[in-house]
Amino acid sequence: MTTTSQTITAAASGTWKLGDRTVNRIGFGTMRLPQHGEALVPDAVPRDRDEAIKVLRRAVELGVNHIDTAAFYFSPLRCANELISRALAPYSDDLVIATKVGPGRDPAGDWLPHATPEQLRGQVEENLRQLGRDHLDVVNLRIVGTDSIADRFGALAELRAAGLIRHLGLSNIRPHHLAEAQAIAPVVCVQNMYGIGVSPEQEELLRRCGEQRIAFVPFYSIAGSGRTVGAPAHDSGTVQAVARARGVSTAQVRLAWTLHRGPHVLAIPGTGDLDHLAQNVAAGSLRLTEDELADLDSLHHATA
Repeated sequence: MTTTSQTITAAASGTWKLGDRTVNRIGFGTMRLPQHGEALVPDAVPRDRDEAIKVLRRAVELGVNHIDTAAFYFSPLRCANELISRALAPYSDDLVIATKVGPGRDPAGDWLPHATPEQLRGQVEENLRQLGRDHLDVVNLRIVGTDSIADRFGALAELRAAGLIRHLGLSNIRPHHLAEAQAIAPVVCVQNMYGIGVSPEQEELLRRCGEQRIAFVPFYSIAGSGRTVGAPAHDSGTVQAVARARGVSTAQVRLAWTLHRGPHVLAIPGTGDLDHLAQNVAAGSLRLTEDELADLDSLHHATA
C-alpha cells in the first residue's frame, strides 16, 4: 500500500449497517469542506465551490457511501449541505447522508444556544431544504453536558414517526444518554470524539455500541486535540515509526488504528484536498500487525 494510491476504494474498509442501510466503514465528513483552515469560525476563508464539488464527487467515485454533514457547517458563501446537493443530487440509492441537529449558528457564524425540543423541527426542515430531500437518512442529536435528553430526543422520534427522518443517532454523549434515548426510539449510531489518546469514558461507549451492534462513528480521529484546527504538525514518535515502516502517512495510521477498534466503527475523516481524500480512503485497506497495534495501544493508554 502507498500513500499515493488512487485506486483503493472505501470497499476495502469493510461494511457495517446504519439501521437498514449498509455503508462502507470509511466515510466522509464535510466539516472542513466549506472553508480553508479552521472550521466553524465566523471569519473563515471560503473554499472554491468547484474544488469542493470535485472532492465530494471523487469521494463517491472512491466508494464512499456515508457522508456526514450539518446545517451549521458553513463559512461565508459556502454551506456543506448545499455543496452536497450541488455535487451529488440526484442522490444514488446507496448513499447515506447523516446530519446532526442541536447546535446552531446565526448568519454571521456565531453560535446560538442549543435548540429546544420545539426548535429541532425547524433545524430538521433546514437540512431537508438545503439537501433537497423529502426525508433525512440519519439525524444525530448533538448535545453538550450531562442533562437529560429525553425531551429533545423525543421530539426527533416524533419526526421519525412522521416520516421526515429514517434513523436516529446521538452525538457527543455520555454513556447514560444512550440508554435514555433507547427507551424512546431505536439508536443506530453514536458519534463521539475518538482516536488514539482519547478519554477512557469513550471506551465504555465503544464497547456498549459493539455489544448492541450500534455503529460507533468517531470524529477528530486524525485531528485529536487539534479538533476544528486540524491535526498537529508533529505527531507522536510511535505513530511516526509505524507510518515510516509501512510507507504511509501518520493520518492513515491513526485512521487504521481507529477502524481496528471494532467492526462497528465507522470513520468519517474530512478534507478539502483530493490527495488527502485518496489517502484517507486508502487507510481502510491498511491492516496493522499485532506488534503495531500493541505499540499504538500502549500510546493510547499512556496519553488517555
